[in-house]
Amino acid sequence: MSRDAGRQADAVSRRKYLLTSAAIGTAGLAGCSGGDSGNGDGGAGGSSGDGGAGGDGSDDSGNTIDSGSSGPATVTAEGSSTVYPISNKGSSYWNSNSPASDGEYWGANDESSVPGWDQIQTDMNIADYFASLYGFEPTGERSNPPFATRVALSHSGTGCEAVRDGLVDIGNSSGPITAELDISEEQRDENYVDHVVGRDGQPVFVSQAIYDAGVEQLTGEQIRGIYQGEITNWSEVGGPDQEIFVVGRAEGSGTDTSFRLNMLGDADAPMEVDTRLGQNQQVQQVLQDNDNAIGYMALAFSGSGIQAIAIDFEGTVYRPDPDAENTIFDSEYPLNRDLHMYTRITDETPEGTDMREAAFLNMFLTEFGQQVFVEDVNYITLPTSDIEAEREKLPDQA
Repeated sequence: MSRDAGRQADAVSRRKYLLTSAAIGTAGLAGCSGGDSGNGDGGAGGSSGDGGAGGDGSDDSGNTIDSGSSGPATVTAEGSSTVYPISNKGSSYWNSNSPASDGEYWGANDESSVPGWDQIQTDMNIADYFASLYGFEPTGERSNPPFATRVALSHSGTGCEAVRDGLVDIGNSSGPITAELDISEEQRDENYVDHVVGRDGQPVFVSQAIYDAGVEQLTGEQIRGIYQGEITNWSEVGGPDQEIFVVGRAEGSGTDTSFRLNMLGDADAPMEVDTRLGQNQQVQQVLQDNDNAIGYMALAFSGSGIQAIAIDFEGTVYRPDPDAENTIFDSEYPLNRDLHMYTRITDETPEGTDMREAAFLNMFLTEFGQQVFVEDVNYITLPTSDIEAEREKLPDQA
């Protein structure tokens, strides 16, 4: 079965997965426009995220980002709705450029400090600190980082195409760029740098009514049968005599690509679905609105009215319970996948990541960043060894 790169299970975070919590990504449904060139000051517009100033460079108080007409260009990103909660929250924090005394967004001066911040030991504002590591001059001003960041919401295929075409600096994708752009691994390595910032367990969900009727667990073969049109009624898998409403993600979505790779064995495997939807939030809503549905989406988008099911893969049952013997948080879980932020190799940036991009990406590759931008939005943090490997992909700090 196709998989992303190998993982180290013993170091993977097992954050408590609350299936009754509201989805973090709902705010991301705000419309986002396409970006200008990543070399310009414009770029893709993003909606506000959790914490700090909005990803579009402004906060609720009306403060605006002004990096100066002669300053570094805005870092732009676009793509996956799965990666969006991570990327947009990071952008919000960056654009807020909160001071170290602001315990809610950056540092803290009491025991509630964000994990990992005490290792950084700085009195600098958040964007000032990470930007200064790559040679940028700190501003010392809230809501005025050394350069701004913007994140647009689309899906993985669009994000990969946008970074390929030079429309954005970073292409967010929940599927491998090889599958999204139909390129070889050699072409990937010649043209892109793959920055993995976190992981997703990608549960399979059913409507609450189906779960309550007894469908709390399915086998991998049964799920494959449902998505390939061989099983069409819930009674065939121990549920009520009711037709199955099969929900898929839009083609080009990284969630769809990963699901086909990991569940069906091929990124181009045929599927029979009743509807395809472009965003995780839309899948969540359809499952909440129907009493006979099944769907797959990112770990962060749990919510009331739906339930993640346990899945039996060849005798091993993976449960949506972090305290179970085998869980969807384990690296061995067949639907576990990497979350990517791709940058492009060009003549101007032969390393594939310039200093602006490196400063922003490095923020995610710290204990602080993994806690706040990955675990706190219900994704799986990277093992320490993987964080170190990802940081080695960045250019040397100033």
